[in-house]
Amino acid sequence: MIVNVRPLGGPTALIEYGSLRLLTDPTFDAPGDYPLPDGRFLTKTTPPLASAADLGRLDVVLLSHDQHADNLDHAGRALLGDVPLTLTTREGAARLGGSVRGLAPWEEVTLEGDVVVTAVPARHGPEGAEAALGEVTGFVLTGQDLPTVYVSGDNASLELVTQIAERFGPVDVAVLFAGAVRTVYFDGSLLTLDSAQAAEAATILGARRIVPVHYEGWGHFTEGFATLRGAYEAAGLGDRVQWK
Repeated sequence: MIVNVRPLGGPTALIEYGSLRLLTDPTFDAPGDYPLPDGRFLTKTTPPLASAADLGRLDVVLLSHDQHADNLDHAGRALLGDVPLTLTTREGAARLGGSVRGLAPWEEVTLEGDVVVTAVPARHGPEGAEAALGEVTGFVLTGQDLPTVYVSGDNASLELVTQIAERFGPVDVAVLFAGAVRTVYFDGSLLTLDSAQAAEAATILGARRIVPVHYEGWGHFTEGFATLRGAYEAAGLGDRVQWK
């Protein structure tokens, strides 16, 4: 059975999997600024490719984390109240409440059609970043006669990708967040995969299809489409990439 993934801009993608329609990190606001506690801003530069109203029925939101506006914006938060189930981190579930369920790393939940969602570890920066940036999670979707789908979330650790590949690889579809985010904190360390690492992650996973997301549309990304495409082509993976 074929899985359909439709990127919608930023980290947001619609995944049709078995009988379910799942949405990653919902961001549907227009371009604009989001203030940070230190006085700086996150700046969204491009609009979404669709509105939430355009998508029809949604069964589950896969939310990598709730604490950053580029992964859950105002419209995305409003959407959560209309979706039967949101899966995210334990910290995020405590903050969001409602129909939001928190999962620990490697914890599973079985959904309609015997679809299994496993929360998998992610780290939004170098070791120790969790203390400042909070929990982040990725997800793996599996099911009988269904392909294996990995959604990375904002992960910067290839070591964690290797652990996931050891349990689930090779994967049929890898939805990989990229963008090479760096800040003045953590000595300029990457907070998400850069383009070369995204290509390496796909290789580690043995990904048969790669869907890049979250690599443009926000001012804090340091590498966009051209660099990411070049990295996949240099790794011999260009024919596996689904851009839209």
